[in-house]
Amino acid sequence: PLHMPPLRERHADIPELADNFLKIFLAQSGHAERSFNSSAISVLKAHKWPGNVRQLRNVVEWVVIMNGAANVSEFGPEHLPPEFQKTNSSGNAKIESISNDQSAYMDLPLREAREAFEREYLLAQVDRFDGNISKTAQFVGMERSALHRKLKSLQIGGDKDDVVVSVDDIQKRASV
Repeated sequence: PLHMPPLRERHADIPELADNFLKIFLAQSGHAERSFNSSAISVLKAHKWPGNVRQLRNVVEWVVIMNGAANVSEFGPEHLPPEFQKTNSSGNAKIESISNDQSAYMDLPLREAREAFEREYLLAQVDRFDGNISKTAQFVGMERSALHRKLKSLQIGGDKDDVVVSVDDIQKRASV
């Protein structure tokens, strides 16, 4: 038997799989070749994927069916199915890129809840930028050195100057 880890354990594979499925479905439907932008990929990587690769395939097929004729060069988070979006108080679609299980934070003191949120948020952002600390720091609005200190204080850092060893290493360190 060949053991293949579930997609939720292979977030690094999601961009390549999604783009491959997208090319297949766009070609089958006769639409121009396009790709997902980095924000859409971030949302896809943040999803838990209980349906594994088949669910990802279905999501990409849905995007092509519902938005294939759209005049866009890249598909963004707004083109993803409704379950990947959350509406804010004004009724506008807001992308859900971090786990929305808020009840997990409700039983924690403020300091622990903040640390848990920061850990989850920073892991998602480091993953979004493929472990590149400089790009992550720029996006989150921190100095690179401050981000390194924050990652170290949350016990999720690498030893490299600019690039964390790997996102999987960060996630393993965070779960320890």
